[in-house]
Parts: sequence; structure tokens; C-alpha cells
Amino acid sequence: MGIQFLGMIGHRLASEIIAPSGPLFNKHYIADFAQAHEQADFDRVLVGYWSDQPDGFLVTAHAAANTSRIKFLLAHRPGFVSPTLAARKLATLDQLTDGRLAVHIISGGSDEEQRRDGDFLTKAQRYARTDDFLSVLRQSLEAEHPWDHQGEYFQTEQAFSAIKPVQAHLPIYFGGSSPEAIAVAARHADVFALWGEPLAGAAETVRTVRAAAAKQGREIGFNISFRPIIAPTEKEAWEKAEHILETARNKLTASGHDFGLPKPQSVGAQRLLAAANEGARLDKVLWTGIAKLVSGGYNSTALVGTPDQVSDALLDYYNLGIESVLIRGFDPLNDAREYGKELIPLTREKVAARRVARSA
Repeated sequence: MGIQFLGMIGHRLASEIIAPSGPLFNKHYIADFAQAHEQADFDRVLVGYWSDQPDGFLVTAHAAANTSRIKFLLAHRPGFVSPTLAARKLATLDQLTDGRLAVHIISGGSDEEQRRDGDFLTKAQRYARTDDFLSVLRQSLEAEHPWDHQGEYFQTEQAFSAIKPVQAHLPIYFGGSSPEAIAVAARHADVFALWGEPLAGAAETVRTVRAAAAKQGREIGFNISFRPIIAPTEKEAWEKAEHILETARNKLTASGHDFGLPKPQSVGAQRLLAAANEGARLDKVLWTGIAKLVSGGYNSTALVGTPDQVSDALLDYYNLGIESVLIRGFDPLNDAREYGKELIPLTREKVAARRVARSA
């Protein structure tokens, strides 16, 4: 299989180094952002979920209406919409996008943020609810006849959805590094998503999740997230990285904004912070400067170098069995365009060459 590239779109221009500008819901920016990814030959874009931001279903629908080929990955947190209704919403959106939808299930790594939406379950309870949610969701998406379900968190009688996705199987992405998360992923996920760890940690996660899925009689794919920083020369790329760090640090100090900071319950955040504490530069070109600044709070590790160097690093992860990668920049729109000029096609060429060499 070739490598898949995912991007991420937002509803207005903002990043660690760019102050938010324009209206909170900027429909023109959403359209431009989605089109930029399509023109850069990304395969799919993530639409995120936050407790205080615009609804992802509608952001996705608008982005899809302004594109024709690119696919979407909609983040969704179980617990606020019943799984039967969520299934109908997803099936409707898949119909609207002509089969271009996947869903990324997020159980929630912060009690504080969950409570903003009225969710007071513990982390362990959230994963148990997610397990139950996904059982109901899948039945709702695929069952051809009414069915009953008696779970710990959800119960139905004669549930049925007349509307189905265009796709026979709506892809489910899922992330989380705790044992509870891996157990849920093993039972339900098509793709396991991890943040950009060093190679050794990523390899360990792939082995663990793959083994857990095998015990369920299932196979699972993998996605990893990075923030590439590229320039014509290695020196320029690292100078760019240091400028990004200085700008982000100053912005953090001036605004007091936490960038989604410490998530003490998130094992993924703990792993990123542990990597950052090992050093600012790891493996070939992995940089943890921003990850340390934001205490590992989200996908914040970068690959720094020339397009050739960064594509080599991506190939190392591909060799671990991670066949899709989410890349987004610190200058989101312009970086998406830049990735499409050289990084994406170059990486695809190297993956294709590797596959030919292995089959020879």
C-alpha cells in the first residue's frame, strides 16, 4: 500500500505563531483551506473537535461543498449525541460528501474540558462508554433490520437507520495510548492514530496495538502526526524552527493562552513530554521544541530539514507499518500549499520505489 497524507483544516486562521484573525467561523477561509489541501494532493483532512468551537459536522459539510476529491476525517466525542443519532448524522454526511467521510473517535483526555460539555465521567468510564458507543454506532451504520442493544451506557429497542453511508464500511480512526484506549481500538478501530513519537516509541506502539487487534481477530492500520518544518537547506530549516519556538513562546507569555496545555490524564501527552525531556533533537530530524513548550498537550512534534530529509524520516515510520501520516504546519494554509510542492510527491516516490525494491 502507498502512503496516505492527511492534513487538518480549521475554521479561521490561527496557530501557535499566528494570532486568530477574522470571524470565528470564517466560511471563506474554510473553503480556501480545504481547496489548498486538495490542490496539494492530500488524501484526507481532519476536522477537529473542541468544547468551545464551531460544530465539526457543519464545517465538514461546507468544506466538502467546496471540494470534489479530498476526503474528510471528522473528530467526534462520544457521550453528547446518542450513537444511533450520531450514526444517522454520519451516514447523511457521507451521502452529502459522496462517500468521502471517516470518523475519528476521541474519548477525551481532560476531565476539565469534558465537564465544559456536561460530561462528568472518569477517564476509565469514558473509554467504557466509547466501547459501548462504537458497538451501537457500527450496528446503526450497517444493520439491515431493527435490533436491540443492552449495554452499560446505551440501550436500544428495535433501533434502525434507514439511511446508510455511501461506503459499505465507514472508516473509524481512534487514538489513545492508555491500556483502556488500546483495548477499545483493538475491538473497533480501522486506523489507530498516534502522535509523533521517536521511532522506538512508535515501533513499540505499533507492536502493542497490532497484537491487541490480532487477539480480536482483526487487522488495524496506523496514522502518525507531525508538524514538518521544511526549507531549501538544513540550516535554514533549523533557523525556521528556532524562530517558530521563539514566536510561540512570546505569544504564550503575552496572551496567557494555554494551547491546550497539560493533560495529566493523557498517556499520549505524557509520552510526548517524556520524549521532549530526552532532548530537543531526536532520531534524524525529530524536534520536540514546541512539544515541550505545550507540555505534550497535542500533536506538536516536528520533523525539521529539507524536503528530502523530512521525506526520509517519514519513510522510516512507513517502514514500521505506519502507512498514513497527518502533517500540518505552523503557518497552516501556506504550509499545506508548500507540502504539496515537494514533500508529498517526493515521499510518495520514495515509498513507491521501496515497494518495487521489496517485490523484486
